[in-house]
Amino acid sequence: MAKIKHNNFLDTVNEVFTDAMQEGVLHLYAEGTEFSGRTIEVKNRKLFHFGTTGYLGLEQDQRLKDAAISAIKKFGTQFPLSKSYISNPLYRQLEERVTEMYNCPVIITKNSTLGHLGVIPSAVKDQDAIILDHQVHWSVQSAAKVLKNRSVPIDMIRHNNMNMLEDKIKSFSNTRKRIWYMADGIYSMYGDFAPIQDLKALSLKYPQLHLYYDDVHGMSWVGKNGTGYVLSELNELSENILLFGTLSKTFGASGAVLACSNKKMYKEIKTFGGPLTFSAQLEPASVAAATASAEIHLTDEIYELQKELRERIGYFNELLEQTDLPLVDKNTSPVFYIGTGMPKTGYNFVNRLMKEGFYVNLGIFPAVPVKNTGVRITISRHNQKAEIKGLVEAMEYHFPRALEDTHTNMRRVYQAFKLKTKAMGKDKLNPKLTLQMEDTISKIGKPVWDTLMGKDGVFDWEGLKFLEQTFCGNNKKEHNWDFRYIIIYDQEQQPILATFLTLSYWKDDMLASTSLSKTIEDERKTDPYYLTSKVLSMGSLFTEGGHLFLDKKHPLKQDALNALIQSLEELEQRHKSKMSVLRDFKADAYFHTYFQGQGFVRVKMPDSCDIDLSEFEDIEGFVANLSSRNRRHVRKEILAIEPLLKIETLKTCNPNQLEQIQELYNNVHQNNLGLNMFAFPKKLFDNMSAHPNWEFITICEKAHPEKFIGVMLCYNNKDHTYVPAFIGMDYQYLEEFYTYRQLLYQTIKRAFDLNMKKIALGMTASFEKRKLGASVEEKYAYIQTSDNYTLELMGILETS
Repeated sequence: MAKIKHNNFLDTVNEVFTDAMQEGVLHLYAEGTEFSGRTIEVKNRKLFHFGTTGYLGLEQDQRLKDAAISAIKKFGTQFPLSKSYISNPLYRQLEERVTEMYNCPVIITKNSTLGHLGVIPSAVKDQDAIILDHQVHWSVQSAAKVLKNRSVPIDMIRHNNMNMLEDKIKSFSNTRKRIWYMADGIYSMYGDFAPIQDLKALSLKYPQLHLYYDDVHGMSWVGKNGTGYVLSELNELSENILLFGTLSKTFGASGAVLACSNKKMYKEIKTFGGPLTFSAQLEPASVAAATASAEIHLTDEIYELQKELRERIGYFNELLEQTDLPLVDKNTSPVFYIGTGMPKTGYNFVNRLMKEGFYVNLGIFPAVPVKNTGVRITISRHNQKAEIKGLVEAMEYHFPRALEDTHTNMRRVYQAFKLKTKAMGKDKLNPKLTLQMEDTISKIGKPVWDTLMGKDGVFDWEGLKFLEQTFCGNNKKEHNWDFRYIIIYDQEQQPILATFLTLSYWKDDMLASTSLSKTIEDERKTDPYYLTSKVLSMGSLFTEGGHLFLDKKHPLKQDALNALIQSLEELEQRHKSKMSVLRDFKADAYFHTYFQGQGFVRVKMPDSCDIDLSEFEDIEGFVANLSSRNRRHVRKEILAIEPLLKIETLKTCNPNQLEQIQELYNNVHQNNLGLNMFAFPKKLFDNMSAHPNWEFITICEKAHPEKFIGVMLCYNNKDHTYVPAFIGMDYQYLEEFYTYRQLLYQTIKRAFDLNMKKIALGMTASFEKRKLGASVEEKYAYIQTSDNYTLELMGILETS
């Protein structure tokens, strides 16, 4: 494997969103000539609305409407001036009312996204550090990212993981003035809470810790004067806290509010806060509506509204308790999440509920991991008990049918979300199929395996036997792999599918940026297994190529794939692996549609490079077929230097030679943080030397014939394919002798000597390999995890 290409995040999100749009559950338009909040019209159907974030229904309050209409009549549709120059006449009253609500200074912003962009770069100084909760809202992460340009370190923790947070605080405590932890008060997908009291305790223990809360989903429906969940837990704001609330969503108007009790910081932000200075101000109608809402918040009426909502939330919770619906997080917020697991199940369930007369939101990647797709339901004062009960009854009826339609089950959903439930038994295999799973290649017939899988790489029968012997019985856990071999047969014992899997430890940052891996490697000097996870992978970290055989013409091919996915999930559950990875696939529409529907994210891998030698008699004929430019390159940088070198192909090596080979390999490994994986054990090189299928192409200076400056570790799978699996080099000689290019050329030359028809050059360095006639093909991997944090580290999501 090797480093994925940049822009994967946008590509992946586009693929997932496009799929959801085609299923009719995303990017919809509301219809109709009016809107009450209780119902919403979609696709010519009036649906009960369980997707609003206006939890108290204030957006439909007549007082807010009247205030907005009056403001437009008096002041127009907008006040087109920057607020830095002059605010419209209604602003002063709004600021006074909101200040009274929070009992501390406030700043009104156009919306929370622009507010974060204005506040975070102003509040966070160059001497500070930022730690983000992994699920903190995108708008906070995006604003924090701006500070990378000022070299402010930005780190991230797994969701609500206080132990991990404390470790990060300690790591910054000696080098940074203030350490900012940024989190949501209420998280928008699952409706779960930030551990406010635990964070308060940490801030008392570590005075450097400052807390930045985005509490827009906690606003109005809870807390004194409706100031939100965070303040309901704290009672007052200390000077080390910045708190964002909203004037939209539950507040019923538009805009956002920052509450800041630190007078110096408040003055700095208000004086000049980027978008706060240059952006247009709120429209008069929005200011007036927000003021009317603030006046409601300052009376006891807000508590009556909160009580009415709590009753509806409690009623919904009571009804859900009587069902087996997989509620991901039970709490008292108005946000509920029913897990469906696979995206296609989510699409089916949402469409069923809409046909039944209920509008709900789909929770989908990247807001949640792909395999944690689900339905987000929000309860508001608009919802009446009868329709709340009707929604639960509809979900209870349609959920199992959505599972059945999409060939999944409740057990898989509960496993995806790590929910506790009664034992549900194993999934049943299609009776027309037979699945053979073995833990050693020795239990599978050599002719059978090699016919299906043994043509292209180091995973023919002999190669896998070699890997089993090498990656077992070692001292370090990363050098011990569990192997699983799967063949699925039809009733006539004809193979439909075959593959092999490994369970092994990966570095979570294996595909991350070099700079991030360097930082993490510093941590590993004292904690070697910092940010490492057990991964279930098709193929292995040692092999590249087509790790899956599937007879696409067979009528039971999809049943066979379903059986494979079932086996993956059982292995993942049993061995507690954090991630499943399927690789290396060509650009194939069938596999893409299938795996994405099963909750896998597709990521672009480096191009794969092969050389077809079948049309050429010898190396001279091969070189003659290259372009004139590449022929010049071969003559000048390879053939002209070849006489200066001692080049040998060694079948076995003495201890001194093996020590040199391992050192050269380690040079390349340590120089390649773009593919940050554990080094292989010394045992590997000893086993290669003893194995008849392995050989070493070595390069020395003729002046120093005993000192290797380069080596190619090559495997002959005896089926007309030559595999230069790994390379080792002394970088001191790289430019003088063009060592890498020389090794590639000598590999091709050796393949001709062995009468090979193909060279599997693998991934990376495709530019260099093209010069020597390699064909290049796009390759993809499919990754599934219940934790987007790992995808962040791997560079598949945008890392803040």
